[in-house]
Amino acid sequence: MHKTVVIDIVGLSASVIGAHTPFIQKYISEHHFSTIEPLLPAVTTSVQSSYLTGKFPSETGIVGNGWYDHADAEVKFWKQSNKLVNAEKIWDQAKKEDPNFTCANMFWWYNMYSTVDYSVTPRPNYLADGRKLPDCYSQPAELRDYLQDKLGQFPLFQFWGPGANIKSTRWIADAAMETEKLHNPTLTLIYLPHLDYCLQKFGPDLEKIKPELQEIDQVVSDLVRFYEEKGARIILLSEYGIAPVNNPIHLNRLFRENGLIQIREERGLELLDPGASKAFVVADHQIAHVYINDKSVTKQVKSLLKNAAGIELVLDKEEQEKHHINHERSGDLVLVAKENSWFSYYFWLDDAKAPDYARVVDIHKKPGYDPVEMFMTSKLRAGYKLLRKKAGFRYVMDVIPLDATLVKGSHGRTNVTDEYKPVLVTSKPVGKTLHAPDVYDVIWESLTV
Repeated sequence: MHKTVVIDIVGLSASVIGAHTPFIQKYISEHHFSTIEPLLPAVTTSVQSSYLTGKFPSETGIVGNGWYDHADAEVKFWKQSNKLVNAEKIWDQAKKEDPNFTCANMFWWYNMYSTVDYSVTPRPNYLADGRKLPDCYSQPAELRDYLQDKLGQFPLFQFWGPGANIKSTRWIADAAMETEKLHNPTLTLIYLPHLDYCLQKFGPDLEKIKPELQEIDQVVSDLVRFYEEKGARIILLSEYGIAPVNNPIHLNRLFRENGLIQIREERGLELLDPGASKAFVVADHQIAHVYINDKSVTKQVKSLLKNAAGIELVLDKEEQEKHHINHERSGDLVLVAKENSWFSYYFWLDDAKAPDYARVVDIHKKPGYDPVEMFMTSKLRAGYKLLRKKAGFRYVMDVIPLDATLVKGSHGRTNVTDEYKPVLVTSKPVGKTLHAPDVYDVIWESLTV
């Protein structure tokens, strides 16, 4: 099989390719450029799973970055086991064709306990005293130790949250190149998240995100030149583009005001109790899953959604089938926001009663995706918290604001203009427009033809 490298530049779309990305712009001019019709939902885990299996979410089961687990009666986000993806992956098919084939997965999602040969993915250390330390997980286990000895500790706090910056993306790129030197895999998958941060904070405002565009352009340049010297076939792609938004929709608050949400109060703070709620919403960027535990309120729920501002589509199970998102994990209803809107997970009516996790970076406890984690209430407050940490005192980094209007960019919907569609750059023509499952065929052809 032919050596192939797939570089996933998160958030890359025609809207941000230009003068601030000179290498990417020139590379595109010398290769073949295609757009990819956004998947529903156009979010990280769903799209990546579709690229790697050639299947839609209705078959992979990855209906979003998170969903409601009916058995545990819990909302679960950003789980990591590859066993959650219910379809054969491209590396498994390749291994059947060629027993010498090997694959390195560098930070694409669902990267734990998969059948790739070499994998690295974020995985903090959670200590008994409540602290969270930066770290990563690898297979084989010694690869983690080798990379962190060589490159330093994986910069987890620069991978997500208000401190996110180019350091994490640079670490991933360097780790991919070190893994290449060690193991020479046939297929390498590389995830570069850098643009996700600035685009969600500021939207595609080129003046505001100019430094970040230049930074990612340099990393891509370094990777492409490195792998070209190895004789690799290179595919550049993205999962989605990020479009401007200015209207957060707080549906759980609407449901609460209409008696559908069950709230528990602990230590004066409120928690959503999904298992005891008649109906609730799991928000995920510009899509949301509505789970209805009490079917007698279905008509009420549909009426509320019909009259709620900012919603473009309300899909029942039959309509979900047309959009290839119907699955036992998907909501009884799947919602798609209008182009300037996105869904928040907020359920409290008084900020003084917001749960403690609302003001921290906590992607696993929150019953929905929270892009406000990219912002910080005060650098002075954060500095004070860090001083407490260094002094050995207990501390909580409760520095995340509760103002959803801060978010200026989002993704997830399908009905977007060409400038915000994900892109694909290849050495051979594959067609001007593709659907997400078609990317599997593009990668397969690069490996085999």
